[in-house]
Amino acid sequence: MDLSTASLMAAKAYSYKAESLVKEYLLADSYASYTAVLGGILMCKMVYDITYLFSSFYYKSYASLTKLQKLEWNNRGMSTVHAIFITYMSVYLVFFSHLFSDQLDGPVTLRSSNLSNFTLGVSVGYFITDFAMIFWVYPSLGGMEYVLHHILSLISIVYATYSGEGQLYTYMVLISETTTPGINLRWFLDTAGMKKSKAYLVNGALMVVVWLVARIILFIYLFYHLYLHYDQVMRMQTFSCILVFGVPTVLLIMNTIWFTKILRGLKKTMAKRE
Repeated sequence: MDLSTASLMAAKAYSYKAESLVKEYLLADSYASYTAVLGGILMCKMVYDITYLFSSFYYKSYASLTKLQKLEWNNRGMSTVHAIFITYMSVYLVFFSHLFSDQLDGPVTLRSSNLSNFTLGVSVGYFITDFAMIFWVYPSLGGMEYVLHHILSLISIVYATYSGEGQLYTYMVLISETTTPGINLRWFLDTAGMKKSKAYLVNGALMVVVWLVARIILFIYLFYHLYLHYDQVMRMQTFSCILVFGVPTVLLIMNTIWFTKILRGLKKTMAKRE
């Protein structure tokens, strides 16, 4: 047996062992969610670094930003990618997959799948990373309202992942992340000195519409769905019921307060342009 043949066989054997490790451990039912959390953290690190490299090469003024501004710039790149991912997966699982369909047997509140658990795990990884960054430079990346938002999100997502209860409502709430790219774009434009640009105004108007739909109307629909499936909701554990009713209520109050601030900001921007 020549050296090249031996190397090829060794490579195949290594590939087989690696594939077996992934299938039997990392993606096994008992480990998949933990793998997803780790993957979410690694994804955040990767996107953070890519944002830094991309901005350094293609945005000349990036070098003139302060250390904290660069950190927030890269952090918002990270949160934008997570928002796109979790919005896509949430919309698919809630409205297009059959996982939470009323036509299936069994309570909709007790349903989960490998895909739904894995997706929530990735989101847990993101929230852990983002919360750590907020805590590390507090309050530069957000005040107490952001801390409360992340604590509620982490508790709800972690519990839904490992209990398998109330995942439908967890995903409905996560659809609200669809507003994050617009919020981040607004900050990017402001930091880049483009606050008076047409793009800033258009983005602000779109933010109002998307926020109204994803963070106000959708939450009202969530409570309506809870009302229609109240008997199924009450079949969950007590802590699950507290989360399902309590977390959306708190977030809706916060979303409404933030919405009024967004409206006032848009009015000021339009008044200045006039």
